[in-house]
Amino acid sequence: MKATRKNQQGNQQLEIIDAVRALAHEKEISEDMLFSAIEEALKAAYKKNVSRDAAAPTNLSVTLNRNTGVAHVFARKTITEEVEDPSNQITLEEALQIRPDYRMGDIAEIDVTPNGFLRTAAQTAKQVIIQRIREAEQGKIYDEYSEKENEILTAIVQRAEPKAVYVELGRTEGILEQSEWMPGEEYHIDDHIKVYVLEVNRSGREMLRGPQVRVSRVHVGLVKRLFEMEVPEIAAGVVQIKSLAREAGSRTKMAVYSTDPMIDPVGACVGPRGNRVEKVVAELKNEKIDIIKWSPDPAEFIANALNPAHVLSVFVAENEKACRVVVPDNQLSLAIGKEGQNARLAAKLTGWRIDIKSQSQAIQMFDMEAALPQEEEAYQEYYEESLPQGGYESIPSPELSQEPIELPYDEDDTL
Repeated sequence: MKATRKNQQGNQQLEIIDAVRALAHEKEISEDMLFSAIEEALKAAYKKNVSRDAAAPTNLSVTLNRNTGVAHVFARKTITEEVEDPSNQITLEEALQIRPDYRMGDIAEIDVTPNGFLRTAAQTAKQVIIQRIREAEQGKIYDEYSEKENEILTAIVQRAEPKAVYVELGRTEGILEQSEWMPGEEYHIDDHIKVYVLEVNRSGREMLRGPQVRVSRVHVGLVKRLFEMEVPEIAAGVVQIKSLAREAGSRTKMAVYSTDPMIDPVGACVGPRGNRVEKVVAELKNEKIDIIKWSPDPAEFIANALNPAHVLSVFVAENEKACRVVVPDNQLSLAIGKEGQNARLAAKLTGWRIDIKSQSQAIQMFDMEAALPQEEEAYQEYYEESLPQGGYESIPSPELSQEPIELPYDEDDTL
């Protein structure tokens, strides 16, 4: 009978070892991590079942033999001359009965494994192990998706709620909050959409399905990554995206630059017959995209940023990062854009405050200036007062208003 019981316990111990190895292989989890989880579970089970008298040990260690599955609980006690705390101290005389090489001040390990410990602790250990396995899997998923922050993923819509859309991202779930929806875009179950990964949060008690991945359809990074996918020159670093300004669902402006003078950055992004930019536009549900050439010269960059309007002159105030732009009379509405969108996006793209005037308005302003006393200080004071916050460092003369500065302009720079 005793032999049979011993064999059953031995089989149970080996089953634990086999189960750990099988789970480690299946879930791609470290065996050592699982064994450590079992040891922690056994320690918790021991503390739960052991008597709570004053001599009950509090400093415990549990070892689980990786080959046989045999578990032992050890009480760790400091060897002292006089025992004041029986739960954590032991005399040298007692310690020498356990191991003859112990010395005063050593930490003695006393085997306190109770009879039937494995059997009574098995259920508790199993529950904790399952939890640790779940945590380990979620940890792997968290690590995997944390590396995908600021990247694009293909998502499948699982369910749509009034304030959030939940999407499948492979091994975990993503949340597309209402603030990250593209205006006018509708989401239906099983829709495949490209999303930009904002951040990854570890799961909480309210979320048992694993890490939560917050995604977006409105972030400028979505446009940037889409072009990196479609334009080999961007992926290779030859063409650089210098800045982006976006009003999602409506319009995006993107400034690009080529490190190779033989490669046109705008043409590379547009692609043969426009096929590259068309793929991005299709993914963004026909959002308009203006691709403009970046320039280190602020005046030229600002003029390009206001495409599709043709710019006659740009006067800049470097210290204020402000400028006044002159456009033909028939281009004023185009330069400003519907509800100010073109000017607003150009300002975001360049980082400059932009004041747009028609040619007639500019001439009228300069004619008024020409009628004033021509003393330099009086003229400059008047002109600066007419400009936002301090005026411009480069003050054009009245004669210049009759012959505005022509800046490079390429009609193909705007889509």
